[in-house]
Amino acid sequence: MGQGASLAVAAGLSVGCSSAPAARKTGMIQVDGGQLYYEEAGVGSAVVLLHGFTLDTRMWDDQFEVLAKRHRVVRYDLRGFGKSSLPTGNYVHADDCKRVLEALSVQRANIVGLSLGGRVAIDVAVKHPAIVSRVVAVDTFVSGYVPSKAFRDASAEMAAAARAGDLAKAKALWLDHALFRSAATRPAVSARLRQMVQAYSGFHWTQANPEVPVSPPALPRLGELRMPFMAIVGEGDIDDGNSPTEAVLA
Repeated sequence: MGQGASLAVAAGLSVGCSSAPAARKTGMIQVDGGQLYYEEAGVGSAVVLLHGFTLDTRMWDDQFEVLAKRHRVVRYDLRGFGKSSLPTGNYVHADDCKRVLEALSVQRANIVGLSLGGRVAIDVAVKHPAIVSRVVAVDTFVSGYVPSKAFRDASAEMAAAARAGDLAKAKALWLDHALFRSAATRPAVSARLRQMVQAYSGFHWTQANPEVPVSPPALPRLGELRMPFMAIVGEGDIDDGNSPTEAVLA
């Protein structure tokens, strides 16, 4: 949730020293049934950045170099997004994240996620707590939470347009969603959102997503978490009737 609002907020966090940017490494990490594109830079405690639905690693452009001045920062395209493989069989986002850390020899990491990425961050924390130092979940659903009918209906409308062959209409409906109203007031943020959404394959609207949910879901297991946890709701985020992030704070 709140991708546009939160990306606008995140853009404002890009402050810090003005030294030369850290050297960046990019590559592909093999996972069961595909590959995940990643970027990393910097040294120190590890920070993993997870993007929102229809977005990709570029949503973190304003934070990546700044954080890399003090941390080892990793960002990657979730399966089905950006330069990563489209799903070809069953997969678990939380397991993909664990595989990324293993491939990069990261023992523990601070995991930051927006929207879908926040849901994945929480799933990693409940399924693989030993590899998580801290969690920051920004405007996110929690696995096990059921969105409002209005939210589900809007998503169904986008999927129907895409399956009818009008992916452009689906993307236009998505960018016109209340989630992005705050971002629309920030030309640079809005332009980046449109760039990422236009590059999105539309897979999750046109295909049955074979993602296997974490079981049991995270919502009833939040009390199990023992690491520091921050939940953030953007000022311009939508009210989906019962904020899922409030479940984290309860």
